[in-house]
Amino acid sequence: MQVRFKVIRQNQGAAPRVQTYTLDAEPGNTILDCLNRIKWEQDGTLAFRKNCRNTICGSCSMRINGRSALACKENIGSEIARLQQIAAQAAETQLAQGGQNAPPPAPADSIPEITIAPMGNMPVIKDLVVEMASFWDNLQAVDPYVSTGARNIPEREFLQTPQEREKLNQTGNCILCGACYSECNAREVNPDFVGPHALAKAYRTIADSRDAETESRLEKYNQISSGVWGCTRCYYCNSVCPMGVAPMDQIGKIKEEILERKDASSSQPVRHRKLLLDIVKEGGWINERQFALRLFNHSFKGWKELAKMGPLGLRMLMRGKVPMDFEPSEGTEQVRALIEAVQKLEHPSAGKNK
Repeated sequence: MQVRFKVIRQNQGAAPRVQTYTLDAEPGNTILDCLNRIKWEQDGTLAFRKNCRNTICGSCSMRINGRSALACKENIGSEIARLQQIAAQAAETQLAQGGQNAPPPAPADSIPEITIAPMGNMPVIKDLVVEMASFWDNLQAVDPYVSTGARNIPEREFLQTPQEREKLNQTGNCILCGACYSECNAREVNPDFVGPHALAKAYRTIADSRDAETESRLEKYNQISSGVWGCTRCYYCNSVCPMGVAPMDQIGKIKEEILERKDASSSQPVRHRKLLLDIVKEGGWINERQFALRLFNHSFKGWKELAKMGPLGLRMLMRGKVPMDFEPSEGTEQVRALIEAVQKLEHPSAGKNK
């Protein structure tokens, strides 16, 4: 079968351009197989990274049809099927909405197209090769190494139970390919945010029973913009991770560790999380007016922040975006019981206001 590859090419500091290559390929060929053939047979100037070709090293991460993935893992057949499924779903949505301008389906004999682009959130060096200095610097910033200084026992191993070791398995699968970093919305708008890869590695040290720096680590990861609270919880990192590390889940686990140790007055993010649960437990769902007032009324600085939001609040009120009254849910008792049951299951010793 013929496949058309549209490769986004770029020299450092120059505008990107699209270059098209057509190959005869088999459905089982990987994207990396095809890029190799383009380089060897058609254009030796095409630049991209590769190494193991077996989803181990993470070198060949790039954007394939709009989402970061490993070129050695994705094959032609599955990628074309994914594109066809997306197109079919879009057509169904347009028809359901009564759209009359839906594009006609592609002819059965048309040549499928696959678009290849460099990863995001990192400057391009050449073509599909990006500068990953910020990726490595942010990983280094979380100090992702187990510290055993406080448990210095000469000539003895630091033994772990199977249960303790099992906590490290998921994050230990990270191959540092950069896919999550490439798709991170928080990193795109906040240059201080260290990124999901770094915080997933950070959780590995928190979960490791051999580490002696848990408390100081949590203080570092509790930073509002650079640490775990900078995450926007968009789930993109989870969806693109080729190894099932689920970085956003690991960020959530660090948050839980912080919330166990901090009270509501310690910081705005901690207060936000604890207050949200309290209000839902009180009424079954969120009372927006109470939430805003109680979130900021704990200090003079908080009232100043609330005053800044006054014009926005007035506009929302005028447009009917803020309800005038609050009706508690009929299932408030059940919601409260569920929340407390989950809290007790996950953290038996935690207080009810965690």
